[in-house]
Amino acid sequence: MNDTSNRPILVLGAGIAGLTAALEAAETGRFVVLVEKNPWVGGRVAAFHQYFPKLCPPSCGLEINIRRLERNPRIRLLTGTRLAGAERIEGGWRVILTRAPRWVTDRCTACGECTAACPVEIPNPFDQGMGTVKAIHRPHAQSWPERFVMERDACRQGCHACADACEYGAIDLAAEATTEELEVGSVVVATGWEPYPLEKLPELGGGVLPDVISNVQMERLAHPGGPTGGRILRPSDGAPPRRVAFVQCAGSRDVNHLAYCSGVCCLASLKEALYVREQLPGAEIAIYYIDRRTPGRNEDFLEKVAGTEGIRLVKGKVGKVLAADGGLELVVEDVEAGRRLHERADLVVLATGMVPSAGDLPLPVELDEDGFVLDDPASGVVPAGVVHRPQEVASVVRDATGASARAMAMAGGRA
Repeated sequence: MNDTSNRPILVLGAGIAGLTAALEAAETGRFVVLVEKNPWVGGRVAAFHQYFPKLCPPSCGLEINIRRLERNPRIRLLTGTRLAGAERIEGGWRVILTRAPRWVTDRCTACGECTAACPVEIPNPFDQGMGTVKAIHRPHAQSWPERFVMERDACRQGCHACADACEYGAIDLAAEATTEELEVGSVVVATGWEPYPLEKLPELGGGVLPDVISNVQMERLAHPGGPTGGRILRPSDGAPPRRVAFVQCAGSRDVNHLAYCSGVCCLASLKEALYVREQLPGAEIAIYYIDRRTPGRNEDFLEKVAGTEGIRLVKGKVGKVLAADGGLELVVEDVEAGRRLHERADLVVLATGMVPSAGDLPLPVELDEDGFVLDDPASGVVPAGVVHRPQEVASVVRDATGASARAMAMAGGRA
C-alpha cells in the first residue's frame, strides 16, 4: 500500500471488547480486520446467564452487535485465527495471521446430521468441561457464525462418519492451516481473560471435590442452554443443593495466587446468589467475603441482595473446604465475631479471578506486574477490555470505545 492512511485497523479478539472496538471504528468509515482464535464471536459474555444489576440475558446485546457486524462491509472477520508474527513498519505494522484448518466450511447449514453420526463424545469446552458434546458440534445454541466446529484431535483414526452424513459437502477432513500477511495501521488488543484455574485451589476443594465449582461454571449451570438445562444441581449426584456457599477472593488478593482484586467477583456472586434464590427458594445461601466491593450505583444492588430473605453475607475468610458426611464443610475465620466457624454446604461456588490473556502475543506490548497490558501511545498498539484492567461488561464497552478512537488516531488518515 502506498497510502498508509488506508491501512485497516487490526482488532485481536472478538469478545465484547473486540466487537465494540471493531464496530465503532467501522461505523466511522475505517476498514477493520477482526481476528478471533475461537470459531465463534462473543467471548466469555456469550456464556453468561445474566448481566448485573438488571439481570437480563447477554444474548440480546450480542445479537444486536452481531447484526451490526453482519451488515458492515468494512469489517473482515477471521475466526479460528491467531496473530503469529508482527513487525513494526512505517505508519503501522506488518502482521502474519495463521488460520487453523477449517474442517467445517462455509457450506455448513447447521443441520446437525454430522453430530448425529459422530461416535465420539468429549467434555464440553463451552460449558467449562461440564457435560459432553460430540467431537463435531455447534459451539452453543446462539453461536455465530452459524457453523459447526470439529475437534479433529478427538476423532477416531480413519473415521469419516460426519463427512459421509453431510449432504452439503461441508466437511473437509483434509483441510490445512493457512497463513496470510497484512499491513495494518494500528492494533487493538482485546484478547480478554481466563478464569483462574480451580485446580490451583485444592485447599478450597478446587479440582478435588466435585461439588466445588467456579463462578463461571455457575453461570453455565444457571443458563437454559447449559449442561443441566438451566437447573442448579450438584455435579456429584444431580440433586438440587439445600445449602449453597459462595467463597469470595478465591485465589485473589493472595500473594500465592493473584495479588490483585478482579473487581467484579463480589457483584458476580451477588447476582448468582439471586439465581439460587429464585430457582431454589428454600435453599440456605451464604456469601463469605473479605470486603464488599460494589462501587458506584452497584451499591444499590448489594443492598438489594443483602436484604433478600435466605441470603447471609458473612465477613469471613474461608481457609479450607473439606468433604464431610455426603456434603461439604467450610472452615471460616469469622472476622467480626473473632472466632472460627465450621459451616456446612451442599454446593460451594468459588469466586475465581480474571487472568489477562496477553502474555503470548508476538507484539512488543508492555505488561504490568500482574500481566495486564499497559497503554503506550507511541507503540501503535491499544489495549481494550479486561486485558487492560479488570472490569465489568459496561466498563469494557466504554473502554473499547475509547480504544477504538485511539487506534484510529494512531492509524492516521480520514475516517
